[in-house]
Amino acid sequence: SPRRPRTRVPVAHARSTGAPLNARFTRPAMSCVSAAVSAAASGRVVASPLVSACSSRRTVVRASGGVQRRVTGRRTLVLTHSTAEEDLDAQAEEIFAQIQALKRDNESLKSDLSDTAFEALREAQEARERLANPPPEVPAQKDMSYLGGASSKDAYLGMELPYLGEGDVRVGFSEYNKTSAARQRDADVKARKGQAVQVGTGVKPRPPPVFERTEAPMSIVFVSSEVAPWSKTGGLADVCGSLPRELVKRGHRVMVVSPYYQTGKKEDELYKGAFDTCSNKMLECFEGLQEVSYMHQVKDGVDFVFVKHESYEREGNIYGNSYGAYADNQFRYTLLSHAACEAPLVIDFGAGASANGFTGTYGDDVVFVANDWHAGLVPLLVASKYRPYGTYKKARTVTAIHNILHQGVEPHVSFKNLGVPGEWYDCLEYQFPEEMRAHELDLGLVVNILKGAIATSDRVLTVSEGYAKEIITPEGGKGLEAMLETRVNRLDGVVNGIDMDEWNPAQDEFTSSPFDVSDLSGKMECKRKLQQEMGLEVRDDVPLIGFIGRLDWQKGPDLIRDSIADMMNEDVQVIMLGSGLAELEQFMQWAEQAYNDKFRGWVGFSVPMAHRITAGCDILLMPSRFEPCGLNQLYAMRYGTLPIAHATGGLNDTIVRHNPYADDDPEIAVAAAVARDEGQEGDFRRNGHNEAADLGPGTGWLFNEMNVGSFMYCVSNACKLYRENPKMWRAMQIQAMSQDLSWYHAALKWEKVFEWSKIDPPHCQPQEQNNNWN
Repeated sequence: SPRRPRTRVPVAHARSTGAPLNARFTRPAMSCVSAAVSAAASGRVVASPLVSACSSRRTVVRASGGVQRRVTGRRTLVLTHSTAEEDLDAQAEEIFAQIQALKRDNESLKSDLSDTAFEALREAQEARERLANPPPEVPAQKDMSYLGGASSKDAYLGMELPYLGEGDVRVGFSEYNKTSAARQRDADVKARKGQAVQVGTGVKPRPPPVFERTEAPMSIVFVSSEVAPWSKTGGLADVCGSLPRELVKRGHRVMVVSPYYQTGKKEDELYKGAFDTCSNKMLECFEGLQEVSYMHQVKDGVDFVFVKHESYEREGNIYGNSYGAYADNQFRYTLLSHAACEAPLVIDFGAGASANGFTGTYGDDVVFVANDWHAGLVPLLVASKYRPYGTYKKARTVTAIHNILHQGVEPHVSFKNLGVPGEWYDCLEYQFPEEMRAHELDLGLVVNILKGAIATSDRVLTVSEGYAKEIITPEGGKGLEAMLETRVNRLDGVVNGIDMDEWNPAQDEFTSSPFDVSDLSGKMECKRKLQQEMGLEVRDDVPLIGFIGRLDWQKGPDLIRDSIADMMNEDVQVIMLGSGLAELEQFMQWAEQAYNDKFRGWVGFSVPMAHRITAGCDILLMPSRFEPCGLNQLYAMRYGTLPIAHATGGLNDTIVRHNPYADDDPEIAVAAAVARDEGQEGDFRRNGHNEAADLGPGTGWLFNEMNVGSFMYCVSNACKLYRENPKMWRAMQIQAMSQDLSWYHAALKWEKVFEWSKIDPPHCQPQEQNNNWN
């Protein structure tokens, strides 16, 4: 047959296509074999000398046929060539077998070598690899003198090879961070402009007010379902635990009547300081006689009297447990009201037993303060069961509304259990409108204890002036606006104070660093510790925003939920503390996962954590739909934390809107705080005011509408002011911390209401000529 031309066919191609191995295997072909052997031995330190020898010598297999052998080293390497009709696969298998044999020889040689020879062969192999693959040449750096001596990353002018500075340019470039660089540039600009604010303010803390003893002391009896520190679920306990102490400083004799709870919690230990007065009393209610005893404890000059009965001794909350409110709450607090009416008459405080040197009983010339519906039967009982028979004729009753949402509503058939004469049923009867009834045959008749208290008390008091105006409207009255409208001439509002010893940034046991208005360096340290504790990046330049409160509809955390995406677009950090509705607790957990670098949530409540959030945050959120008074905003301002709140109730009364046109002078801020306090000392029903109060920078931000837009407008403005105008921010902190947030002004106003109640005749009294009632 005719002779074919000599063609170079790659082995892999010939094997895959079936092409005849009719070619001359010259040096490149042998090199492929050597490369395959080397690859098979890759990962090993030493390549076989036999392989090296094979790769350095020339082996030729001619196309004419036959076999040519060449002996190399200790082993004979055989390459065969068959005719075009021979099977190529068989030849490939033979080559593969030879490669495996070489690998086995390689392992055998390695085992025969000593450690020294082994290392020498490894170095030789590395040297051969360096010669085969030399490193690329690095071009010399170009002359950059025309850039004016620039030697940083900023010298890049769009050249093909940008200049990135000396050393390892790639490592240096990877460490460059745009955000950090921008922050550093902003800090440099502020430093050059002299805008850096020192932590020392030069402002001295205001001394606490001095109480002057009144010339007309009174006997005052507070009746409350809770009192701090023995029992507490909200602001009511703080009022009844703090306000009486301030009234005692004025020279009044004050008693607080509250249940003797035993709930299985650590607060039960606080009752161990109370002793039995041996003044047991049988009370007529719930169609029978109920026996109660009175426990007495003196603290800070106040007589704390606890009503002891088995209905107050059960595990859970003071109002309910995990299954809801207790079904017998009407019985429990009816019992409290009856016991409170008897306490001033039957408890004989002997020598050394009463506070401030007073002895004997309180008598019937007292002022009763019935707090919320739990004590709402007190005014009704005084008017219906005592005054007609000559007892408590000089006494006066004041109903204090802390939250009108809770009214003590029960079916109208329960009236007979209250121990109130039947002719007084109309004072308690309430009928729900048709749209709120269960079905068509439901008349909607109930007994409303709070309604009875409003109808029969001598005066009505709320915990802020703004809330007093809101509850006479259909939106704020919760169904009692008509009744309150009839009592508007005896309706007043007084903003609460706070316990300045418990909430004192200079002596707070729960915070890491003390501080006051004269030096705020400790507040910055509290912020850093809080960021570290919550696992957030420790940064002084980011606004730290906090929320503390119940997770329910009233407190407005759902507005934070709806705004979270917009808020996280700001350079902020957020910490939320609270418990309540499951869906809002789940939101906090989700937000922490979704925005792990900016958001932290604490489901539950912790007093130490509440103090640390108040001290460490820059901003406190209070988006309450309605807020009778609110205490968290007062705590926040005491610690230099500026509040953002909905303009409602006590929030609108206590927070001064930020004035962007004000001067940032600390002296003006202090003067504005003092002027506002002096305005409160006047007749609060005439809105005493001082013009200097309007010249300050303000103490926070208020939004009027409960929507995302209004809320985020305040948040964005506050964050912008924090970053861009630290002097104005510091002035706002000074005005907030320079306010007198104690109970001093509140106590004077409460005292004024008591005096007015004494001046006026009783609201409910019999007409002696026909024994009818006014």
